[in-house]
Amino acid sequence: MSALTAQRRSIDLHALADRREPLDVLVIGGGVTGCGAALDAASRGLSVALVEANDLAFGTSRWSSKLVHGGLRYLASASIGIAYESAIERHHLMTTIAPHLVSPLRQVVPDFGDRRTKQLVWTGFRAGDALRRVARTPKSVLPGPGNLSSEEMAAVTPTVARAGLRGGVGTYDGQLVDDARLVVGIARTAVAFGAHVCTYTKAGAVSGTGATLTDTLTGESFDVKARSVINATGVWAGDVDSTLKIRPSRGTHLVFDAQAFGNPTAALTVPVAGSISRFVFAMPEQLGRVYLGLTDVDAPGAIPDVPTADDDEIEFLLNTVNVALRQPLTRSDIRGTFSGLRPLIDSAGGEGGSLADVSRKHAVRVRDSTLVSIVGGKLTTYRRMAQDAVDAAVGAAGLQAGSCITAATPLVGATGGAPGSDLPPSLVARFGTESSRVVSSATVPDPTASIADGIDVTRAEIQYALTHEGALTADDVIERRTRIGLIPEDASRVKHAVEEIVATAS
Repeated sequence: MSALTAQRRSIDLHALADRREPLDVLVIGGGVTGCGAALDAASRGLSVALVEANDLAFGTSRWSSKLVHGGLRYLASASIGIAYESAIERHHLMTTIAPHLVSPLRQVVPDFGDRRTKQLVWTGFRAGDALRRVARTPKSVLPGPGNLSSEEMAAVTPTVARAGLRGGVGTYDGQLVDDARLVVGIARTAVAFGAHVCTYTKAGAVSGTGATLTDTLTGESFDVKARSVINATGVWAGDVDSTLKIRPSRGTHLVFDAQAFGNPTAALTVPVAGSISRFVFAMPEQLGRVYLGLTDVDAPGAIPDVPTADDDEIEFLLNTVNVALRQPLTRSDIRGTFSGLRPLIDSAGGEGGSLADVSRKHAVRVRDSTLVSIVGGKLTTYRRMAQDAVDAAVGAAGLQAGSCITAATPLVGATGGAPGSDLPPSLVARFGTESSRVVSSATVPDPTASIADGIDVTRAEIQYALTHEGALTADDVIERRTRIGLIPEDASRVKHAVEEIVATAS
């Protein structure tokens, strides 16, 4: 069974407290990489527990651009290896691991007569398509690049400026319906392979042979032993291993109603002035929203649980996209913001060095023989990062393990028959082949009714988050299982209804 529930969490914590034999692998951190490592290790036949101090996808993993991208940006900076790895991992996600959560997103760059910019963009898109072919991703999954007429540009991005518009250049990349849903799917698949997954469980006194675990809901603590420990805590990795030097970079997005962009069907992609590798994207998203992002700025100092955008980032995003719009957007159009911290490895001399010099490639570090830290990287390549971390743990601790099978392992919801044709498309996009079960297992009144007027999330989905997806609180549901919370006003509107369902599930 892959269901994550409050009862399952309690049983797993008691089993860990009573365990006499060391675990093969203890994973610390319930983001995409930590959950990926738990799945990888469990699917190799190892005994595994994952602990997370808060909820699944509490940190950086829920603040991404929701893109499964093929590494086009890295080609522009001659980071061929990272670009290749990104294309390969995108292929696995779109064809086998999570095709129900990832769909092709058309990205279009308007042509306002700058021949040099158009040529650079076209060259980059062709190179990105070459990576697609190398990764063997078929065009039926991810179409190739092409030119657009001015009429086609206006049709897919209705608010694009018309003055001087000569058409555009477009290509396709992968887009997640939601990054937090990917994390939950990975965690549940790990549970199906036998992993213990315990949220709201803080790890202290961490070493390569175990940790002291504290149930933050009860305050109870106990020691757990392990033959190897994987530190997958992202920007907090240095708190677990003080020898690591992490340089957080903040990436910010603005959230708009889709109507502000004319309900686009493609991502309006605008080059950042003075750069050949950076763009701002206005991406159509679930729940009738558009996310505009993203920034890349140093974020020194204490690491907050929930990063926030600064005024300069907001102005940068608005100013950049407004160059390509008929009617400029203003701060009054913004419905919400979100920011994430990239856990970059500081190899560029600290805050004084350029962020462009800080590698986006992941790294595995082993300390005290069996404490393995996985740092750097990005959401698209989480599976490879997890594989490398588990390989290191197996080698360091001398574990007897099978080969990695995660590239060929579908997540919960990816297989098992077609969902019912009478279900809302938005529900199918979020749950795949589990969609029918979400509705059929619901015991709440009016299960297919929206949780609130104008919000495309059903009451059944709220209950399913609690009965199958490990949510324990209304905040878990609003902020990480449904993403309603990206617009504070919407979060306030649904809070009471969600709390009522949480109370019946307790």
